[in-house]
Amino acid sequence: MGGIMKVLFCSSEVVPFAKTGGLADVAGTLPPELANLGVNIKVVLPYYKSIDSKKFEIKKIDKDTSVAVIQNNVEVYFIENKRYFDRANLYQYNGVDYRDNLERFTYYCQQTLRLAKKIKFKPDIIHCNDWQSALIPIYLKTIYKDDAFFKKTKTVFTIHNLGYQGLFSKEDFSVTGLDYDVFSMEGLEFYGRINLLKGGLLFSDKITTVSSTYADEIQTPQFGCGLEGVLLKRKNDLSGILNGINCHDWDPTQNKTLTKNYGPDAIAGKYHNKIDLQKICKLKVSKNIPLLGIITRLADQKGLDILAEVIDKIVQMPIQFVLLGTGDPKYHKLFENIKNKYRNTSIHLSFDAKLAYKIYAGSDIFLMPSYYEPCGLGQLISLNFGTIPLVRKIGGLADTVVDYNPFTKQGNGFVFDNYQAGALLEAIKRALCVYNDSETWNKLVAGAMKCNFSWEKSAKEYNKLYKKLLSSKK
Repeated sequence: MGGIMKVLFCSSEVVPFAKTGGLADVAGTLPPELANLGVNIKVVLPYYKSIDSKKFEIKKIDKDTSVAVIQNNVEVYFIENKRYFDRANLYQYNGVDYRDNLERFTYYCQQTLRLAKKIKFKPDIIHCNDWQSALIPIYLKTIYKDDAFFKKTKTVFTIHNLGYQGLFSKEDFSVTGLDYDVFSMEGLEFYGRINLLKGGLLFSDKITTVSSTYADEIQTPQFGCGLEGVLLKRKNDLSGILNGINCHDWDPTQNKTLTKNYGPDAIAGKYHNKIDLQKICKLKVSKNIPLLGIITRLADQKGLDILAEVIDKIVQMPIQFVLLGTGDPKYHKLFENIKNKYRNTSIHLSFDAKLAYKIYAGSDIFLMPSYYEPCGLGQLISLNFGTIPLVRKIGGLADTVVDYNPFTKQGNGFVFDNYQAGALLEAIKRALCVYNDSETWNKLVAGAMKCNFSWEKSAKEYNKLYKKLLSSKK
């Protein structure tokens, strides 16, 4: 391959334009890092109603396409269609998926391929993310298989969370524009339904997921969500590349939301932020009381069921507890009761970006007791802020948090293995024992802030994968 590599990056959400989860963070931060490595990369997403064209200087290039420029001069293209995307939310309303999601994202995939031709951008790689863009590799190997424009184009498909698969009724298969022979066990058929994610896995040239441990886990019945057989079949083309974070956004040395900036060589400033958080949360002001923070979706996947079993025991310890999140109504009710019962707790059943920064910076320990976690960003952010993560050994948490060993003084957090409330409780007790030794704890805090989980390393891995794919004969 000669010249500059061209990559078309397809994602249904991209920060700062549209976000429901971690996919948006990846799609908004990985492409600029790849551009930094010399890749000619363009991003494509739907033009949702919530995107403010003036705020982001989005310019129309024709009746159904617009463009904006983000960091490192990466162009982001928007596919417009008022019928499909002029709605309050991205995928659902009041917790229920839009009934025409198959039509909506079929249109997005078809228009993305047409866009490449329209702007004369002949991609070496099309990098697709999750089920919303899964039809693209399928179209390339079916409808576009004899199209000279895409003749040398290879595809990479990234799974951000295998639990979301894009399942639709087989009666709607004609919407995709594909021949019915693709609706088979070796294609998109999944227990009598259409499974777009399955199609993406079968038709892509390479598959990645967001951590190496999660890549192994999804090949097992426990975490394969019914697709473990497909993933085992493609295991030679599957790899895990750990997500990064935008270290500039989460940098305690310059973050403007903090009451005082600090870093690994000046951790005293962290305790000013702790006191600030205690005041905001109407907790007793003391830098010596261990403060446990959690920012999460209130769902079983995030370990809320095992936390619920022992929450009374936890908050009866000499600690303070701050929670920020929304989700399952049963957990809203539970934590409302905790809030009313214990004065050493501060419960915020909402989303508040400013408070999230305050919790990351002001807490001592950050809880992530997840049942499964493809990568996880919370532990990476908390490490950046010198807030020690306490996590279950699963997915990306296992790849990023090393259990603290009191004898060797090695490790950057506290890890428990078994998905049991008792194991979570024991890990908290271990953490509190170390916290009581202030000298050791301060070294742990300083060491945490020296961990590097920037996108730079991950971008190099993706660049390497792209080059290897383009040089292969397959």
